[in-house]
Amino acid sequence: MLDFSEEHKLAQSAIRAWCKQNLEPKVPALERNEILPYPLIRELAATFGIPDMARARIAKLKEKKGEGSRGNQEGALSAILFMELSRCCPGFCLAFGATIGLFGGAVMSKGTMEQIEEWALPVLTFDKIGCWGLTEPGAGSDAFGSMRTRARRDGKNWILNGQKTFITNASYADSMVVYAKDEETKEIRSFLVAKADKGVAVGPPMRKMGMHSSPTGEIFLEDVRLDGNRLLGGEKAENQRDAAKSSLNQERFGMTPMALGIVDRCLEESIAYAKQREQWGKPIATFQLVQEKIARIYTARTIMMTMMLRQLEAEKAKVNLPTEEASAAKLYCARMATECAMEAIQIKGGAGYMADGVVEMMARDAKLLQIGGGTDEIQILRIARELLSA
Repeated sequence: MLDFSEEHKLAQSAIRAWCKQNLEPKVPALERNEILPYPLIRELAATFGIPDMARARIAKLKEKKGEGSRGNQEGALSAILFMELSRCCPGFCLAFGATIGLFGGAVMSKGTMEQIEEWALPVLTFDKIGCWGLTEPGAGSDAFGSMRTRARRDGKNWILNGQKTFITNASYADSMVVYAKDEETKEIRSFLVAKADKGVAVGPPMRKMGMHSSPTGEIFLEDVRLDGNRLLGGEKAENQRDAAKSSLNQERFGMTPMALGIVDRCLEESIAYAKQREQWGKPIATFQLVQEKIARIYTARTIMMTMMLRQLEAEKAKVNLPTEEASAAKLYCARMATECAMEAIQIKGGAGYMADGVVEMMARDAKLLQIGGGTDEIQILRIARELLSA
């Protein structure tokens, strides 16, 4: 795959037009938290038939009694959607992706058919909002070893106690996938938790450097009693550590189109500004140092596009790319998204530094990509360990 198909390019044009007409005018209000992203997410989903596609996908899986493909049926379209949303507002994309990708993906991948119908379907159709709870206070990159959230068997039930933090959508989520350590076996389990369950509480949205359009919060679990059917995958489910790692890998690959969208917008903004801004009687686009910055942003964009197309081709061929490649893609794309956004600010100067300029938002939002889903430092360690253990 050297490029998107003509069909994909038409879809890309339609999504970009929707973003310009419907999302972009509301970005200032979203960034100031005057409105929440969820009504607009539902509008986006309805416009492009996402709920109908989810229903058809689950109906087909049900016909095959859960034995069909549970993966993304159209990876290219998903990548285009994430890229175009991030070109306009990365925070909005993050709120959307945590619902459909992290929560929805976890249940679709590991849930029983009954759990998929009861829990995944309402979230994939956006009747409900989902979140994915792994990170804890004090755990950070050592998510499994330092996990303090505990699950204890009580007859046929489970009792959960603990806390999750830095969770996208937590403050407004109806449904949650929550990871906990089994007190008896010390294995990692994942549970389907409803906000309405007794003993569940959520904190208010946190104040952050960036991704203002994406609410981030905490989950508190105090003697939350769950039926056995809330164990993701059922009682026969194996240790969910590998499942959680798989979700993290998917999150890391999923950051590629987000980072690409940020860099693509920064390139567009930089070129347009360099052509119209004059200094000493001529456009700054004629200055070699400005040209060097634009060339660097373009080079990063080209490499990131190549990485994403390789990931999509592997997904289409049902080839699992290695863990070190997921980490390498995340490391490179996150770093370059941040660097390119900062270069775009430098090109635009004072205009780029202003809060009403889009590249200022891109720089703040891009930085999260170097932290969420595993920091740059963790990606470096993971790459090295995978290569040296071969």
